[in-house]
Amino acid sequence: MALMIRKSIIKTILTPLISSSYSTLSTTPTLHNHTIPSHNSSYFSSYNVNNGGTSSYMRGVMFSGPNQPLTFEDFHMPRPKANEILVKTKACGVCHSDLHVIKGEIPFASPCVVGHEITGEVVEHGPLTDSRTLKRFPVGSHVVGAFIMPCGNCSFCSKGQDDLCEDFFAYNRAKGTLYDGETRLFLRSNGKPVYMYSMGGLAEYCVIPAHGLTLLPDSLPYTESAILGCAVFTAYGAIVHAAQLRGGDSIAVIGIGGVGSSNEKLEKAKAVGATHIVNAQKEDAVEKIKELTGGLGVDIAIEALGKPRTFQQCTQSVRDGGKAVMIGLADINARGEVDINRLVRRQVKIIGSYGARARQDLPKIVKLAETGTFDLKAAVSKVYNFEEANKAYQDLSEGTIIGRAVVNIA
Repeated sequence: MALMIRKSIIKTILTPLISSSYSTLSTTPTLHNHTIPSHNSSYFSSYNVNNGGTSSYMRGVMFSGPNQPLTFEDFHMPRPKANEILVKTKACGVCHSDLHVIKGEIPFASPCVVGHEITGEVVEHGPLTDSRTLKRFPVGSHVVGAFIMPCGNCSFCSKGQDDLCEDFFAYNRAKGTLYDGETRLFLRSNGKPVYMYSMGGLAEYCVIPAHGLTLLPDSLPYTESAILGCAVFTAYGAIVHAAQLRGGDSIAVIGIGGVGSSNEKLEKAKAVGATHIVNAQKEDAVEKIKELTGGLGVDIAIEALGKPRTFQQCTQSVRDGGKAVMIGLADINARGEVDINRLVRRQVKIIGSYGARARQDLPKIVKLAETGTFDLKAAVSKVYNFEEANKAYQDLSEGTIIGRAVVNIA
């Protein structure tokens, strides 16, 4: 575990947060039996792109069960439905939330295709897609996808709280499907369904609800921009919505080091804006924070690792009236402890933050990248080719990836 402190403005906080070991939320799956058309039916024979201009099949990386290697499988070309978009995937980020699923630490429907932060090119719109979506995302558009794919219709989406979208949690995270209760992925060999972690981005094509996409300008590269849809998206949500960061706030990010070589990760955090770094393997993180803040603690602490110990350190590191923001996911059985009396008496606020809000925030995040507010290329430290997807998650598990990693798909 490690820590950084910064007198905060968004420009100098985003990049260190992006590099940390946070991940995203998943809930216990409820698996349902679906009526799947036979492999030879017209349902599958109509799987094509732009009236047959592209192959009717694709490759994807499939997760079959906890601690099993990811495998490459052939799938029928995914078919978008109304207000959904078929995207030719160009790049997909490598994230700890996928790793939690792969290790069995967070249950998810299986078999499934993981990968949830992507860039790509619009290939096809689902039937009956509304005219505004057709106009906004014409075929050939470059896009980036958010891992929280809002339905746009539920009570939370209606209030602009896309990060709490009811359908996303009820269908995608609970069942591995899109919002009609069906997956868009079927194996070529036998037509059996394969579930989707978000859009199932570690595949040559993926289907994404249009509300989960925004345009990617030509000036931004596909590869590095893949992290905009989760790594940057999660950091932005924590800073802007959960912490409600203001100029002059002091902030500590706990969990920069993660597993593996903490020193290298700490030095990277310092290189991108941290004013102080603390190796919590060598000194008491909470005491050091108090020392650096005149005994008060920081205005905002962000926990990015998802461990009971770092959860407690986060709550202990904030000053009276401060905010402890939790973005790191934990093993499903992990529990955090908190000093209840201090929480009550000193008005300490503990806030969970899952991500940002796709429709309002993702365009802003893209603009921040486009204007150079943070350096995407500096954030991405390793790039893998598609065939190395399994190795990418092995490296992530072993802690050898210092910043963020991306798999190039096309």
